[in-house]
Amino acid sequence: MRIGELAERTGTPRRLLRYYEEQGLILPDRCANGYRAYDERLVDRVMQIRGLLDAGLPTRIIKQILPCLDRPRIIHFTDATPEMIATLEHERDRMTERIQSLTRNRDAIADYLDTVRLTQDDPGAATRS
Repeated sequence: MRIGELAERTGTPRRLLRYYEEQGLILPDRCANGYRAYDERLVDRVMQIRGLLDAGLPTRIIKQILPCLDRPRIIHFTDATPEMIATLEHERDRMTERIQSLTRNRDAIADYLDTVRLTQDDPGAATRS
């Protein structure tokens, strides 16, 4: 597929896809005319990259862990330094905290919606609770 289709299917601007390529996060093939050709598997890869970026991971770390996200999971880290391991542990812990916060917020919104719906169905219900 061409870059426009990949951009549309992933909701990712073309410019950002080119940036991912510059950073070595995605590697499209090149056609004889020099155009980029994106494999179907890059749709999922771009979504993974976006999720990791949204979680706060820098592209240099994403580039190192992307091979771990492929199946089958054959992991080779010849350059896993203590600093990189510490960074990944920190990022994992930060993500866990963020997940917990998001879960609390989701549950609070769900409770609020339940209350709002209850009062819409029975206006006196909120004062009886």
